[in-house]
Amino acid sequence: MKLRYFDYNATTPLAPAARTAWLQAQEAHWFNPSSPYRQAAAVRVRYEAARESLAALLGLKGSAERVVFTSGATEANNMVLRHWARQLPSDARLGVNPTEHPSVMEAATAAFGERVCLLALLPDGRVDLEALDAQLQTGGLAALSVMAANNETGVIQPWQAIAQLCQRAQVPYHCDASQWLGKMPLSGLADCSYVSGCAHKFGGPKGVGFLLLPQAAQDCKLLYGGAQEGGQRAGTEDVAGVLAMLAALEASTPCAMPVLRDAFIEKVCSGIPNTRVVGVGADRLWNTVSLIMPQFQSVRWIRLLEKEGFLVSAGSACATGKSTGSPVLRALGIGAAAAGRALRISSGAETTAEDWDALAEAICRSYVRMRSEASASSSQVITID
Repeated sequence: MKLRYFDYNATTPLAPAARTAWLQAQEAHWFNPSSPYRQAAAVRVRYEAARESLAALLGLKGSAERVVFTSGATEANNMVLRHWARQLPSDARLGVNPTEHPSVMEAATAAFGERVCLLALLPDGRVDLEALDAQLQTGGLAALSVMAANNETGVIQPWQAIAQLCQRAQVPYHCDASQWLGKMPLSGLADCSYVSGCAHKFGGPKGVGFLLLPQAAQDCKLLYGGAQEGGQRAGTEDVAGVLAMLAALEASTPCAMPVLRDAFIEKVCSGIPNTRVVGVGADRLWNTVSLIMPQFQSVRWIRLLEKEGFLVSAGSACATGKSTGSPVLRALGIGAAAAGRALRISSGAETTAEDWDALAEAICRSYVRMRSEASASSSQVITID
């Protein structure tokens, strides 16, 4: 049975270019770049060249020192929020988009407690720019964290406009771009004060990512014990991981054509009446669909589709198992019962029209099967002799 993967927002397979770069680095550039001999110095040159290349991709040619390599976006997000908690006044309020990833929401709560201010949302899940502008103009927010695109719904936040509002108000802005990188163009990200990303969302290895800092940022470190990364992050550098991440990003093919996604939605909604698409009305990532099915729990859908060779999810892998359900759907006003019927489908650049069509057919078949089983079960009569 052919296995079709539709959970790319959770993680992606390692891209061939990343695999090649990683293996070459492990073979030829395995020395500790902080060691004093020439072989290590050669590794240091490669490592810093990768930093310069990533900075250039982000539109920061000549400002490579703004790039700090990390273990991923979770570490990067925690670095920013802990840094703000240390640097900002003790009564400073932090504005946070309510549909942020847990690595932002939980880190914000840990660092700022009751001083976290959840931003107003439009019905489709986008931050309300008018309400945000008013808060910024009155000085109600000292810092802001709003992602580029949502990992569950695919809703694209107006992050470019938010960056402009924050620049005008002289408020630092952090943008978690984990789901944006590799899927959409990189231009404009450098306008954000802080940007975080992780390699495994765009074909790189797990355990490596980066944080883009503002020019004058000091003491952002979360880890102590070494002077690596310009003093911003202690720990032996993951040279192979960084080179593989860069290779994956360079090889990625950003796309803004949601044709396959929309054809899939139309087929599912036609075959299964009362299916709800989350985020309708907002610009969404071309690869992401969040559905609220009219019947049956997410886990039943996921297991049945898996038997048919399709891997989908119900939402963020980092929120799986939480008894309160998806915080993203809850923030959008979707009740627990409906959220319990959610499916998240996310594709990759190599996912074909045939794959999308086959998944739509499998979902419709699964619905018919579950309804038939439910009908048969409810019609059974137990006779006691």
